[in-house]
Amino acid sequence: MLGVTKKSAAAEDVSLTEWPEPEIGAGQVLVAVKAAGICGTDLHIYRNEYASNPPVILGHEVCGVVEKIGASVDPSWRGQRIVAETFFSTCGQCRYCRTGRPNLCAERRSIGSHVNGAMTERLTLPVQNLHRAPAALSDAAASMAEPVACVTNSLFDDYSWIEAGDRVLVIGPGAIGLIAAQVATALGACVTVRGTAKDGQRLELAARLGFETEIASDGTKGTDFDVAVECAGNGLAYADALHATRKAGRVIQMGLSGKTADLPVDLVCYKELQLRSGFASTPRSWRRAMQLLNDQRLHLEPLVSDIIPLKDWRTGFDRSFAADGTKFVLSPEAGVTA
Repeated sequence: MLGVTKKSAAAEDVSLTEWPEPEIGAGQVLVAVKAAGICGTDLHIYRNEYASNPPVILGHEVCGVVEKIGASVDPSWRGQRIVAETFFSTCGQCRYCRTGRPNLCAERRSIGSHVNGAMTERLTLPVQNLHRAPAALSDAAASMAEPVACVTNSLFDDYSWIEAGDRVLVIGPGAIGLIAAQVATALGACVTVRGTAKDGQRLELAARLGFETEIASDGTKGTDFDVAVECAGNGLAYADALHATRKAGRVIQMGLSGKTADLPVDLVCYKELQLRSGFASTPRSWRRAMQLLNDQRLHLEPLVSDIIPLKDWRTGFDRSFAADGTKFVLSPEAGVTA
């Protein structure tokens, strides 16, 4: 089978490579991939800005169908259309695993970075990672369940960091930003989405989804927000979030830049800001995400800019780097005729 593979530790050493069929062990399933979203993390791995264990097939945003089951797996999973949590294995013993935060386990091995991921035809997953895909979602939209779980991990801990009636600024109108904006709206917030001049297409989509929009460089930027959610992944956006939030407000970081940044951190003290972040997802954040999706509280279909055949993966990566759309999804079946 073919897989989009990070072949070595060298930057940009990624190609479509032949792999043997995966084997399944006890407690595992073999999934036929229907859709694999291209995430910012995949772009960072491509550029060596995020740790990986090459050679490894990229991709952790997946929707697929269970083809085979291993020993001790409930037979009812066979044939189910699924989405999946990303951690292939963790130690299970550290303080983070034991308190429901396996995303912070030092020994975690995730699909798409440490073990083979979803940008291929078939992959192996632990059965405990599986969730039944909401019937109302297409395969491409369902593959965004994982980004939704990342958003709920960032916006919630023991309580919601966004309250009904809050004025919320989302900086960065990519897929994560537009999902965060929708989750905040579901919590009762009034949301503004801010981007740059080159984000015109994405800001138009944000407006169609019902959000107020702003361009960061137009001189009319709103301030005094209760909450700012940084989803752009760069120092300028993070600084913008610190400036835009009211005194005693909340700043939530979601974007990753892969590099250091010079930030006006004194504002955290002067304004008594509360800072929050979320790395990847947790079982708890997945439960929240699946509830939102099953209740049809989020609109993911409009975020899918294109479904691209696996063999044309480079087009999807190039368009993602260029921000030429919102979410690009690879499919082994796209462009294949019977």
